[in-house]
Amino acid sequence: MSFKKIHFLTGCVVVTLLLTACEGLFSGLYDNDKLTEQEQEMAAAAAGRLYVDASDWEKWYYLDIQELRDSVNALKEKDSTAVYTYRWKEYDIPMERTEASDTPTGIYTYWYDVFGAGISVNERRDFYPTIEQPMPERWSIAVHRNNVRTNGASVYETGYTSIADLPGGKDAFTDCTFIEDQWSEKDVWVVQGQMLSGLIGNQGIKINPVLSQWLLVSIPPMPPQFTLNNHVFILRLNDGTYAALQLENYLNSAGKKCCLTINYKYPL
Repeated sequence: MSFKKIHFLTGCVVVTLLLTACEGLFSGLYDNDKLTEQEQEMAAAAAGRLYVDASDWEKWYYLDIQELRDSVNALKEKDSTAVYTYRWKEYDIPMERTEASDTPTGIYTYWYDVFGAGISVNERRDFYPTIEQPMPERWSIAVHRNNVRTNGASVYETGYTSIADLPGGKDAFTDCTFIEDQWSEKDVWVVQGQMLSGLIGNQGIKINPVLSQWLLVSIPPMPPQFTLNNHVFILRLNDGTYAALQLENYLNSAGKKCCLTINYKYPL
């Protein structure tokens, strides 16, 4: 396990990233660029903004938003020159075959009609079990490229495109319909070796179908089309507190995809 560091300095977010290369078949899905110092400064524009390079197909990146809040509060009590470090926690997706078990955890291989009708046309071809996905003891959300999962939370998509425009307080959302994570075996693309044949290995895992809508990947066309949904999403944590999340950008300054700039507010 390794860490991606986010430094909070005088109310700003300064990003220090240990980037991993992402390579593969389709130019629209894979890039090898590194984050520039100028981009780090752009990502550090203000408190309430986070950045993570989530482009690696084989990793989940975890954030504890309550720990993030505590970090920011602690910073405010310190001298203006104080530095506090918050870490996105990085965990590999298990892909080694294990003995058969009664759980559905594992790698599901699907054939997708990527060169024809598109990924909506698909067939399950294979499955093998793995160990369960490792994760930190405390976390709120995890991101993998365009996928998002939560730790027992649920999500509601608002029509707002600015967190500043949200109605005050969490009570504004108590009557809204929040959606919990749901099982998926076709969305978390992991194994790329047979993509020329349309075969992709996917991790079987629960993801949040609402929050994962903040970045959509469409095939056709080729190369794939990425569509950003800039609506504000409300995250209801399992302790009853609420957070606002908004994907502001999915590109870095070099055009590398799945590099996520996230606006947030916690608590509401």
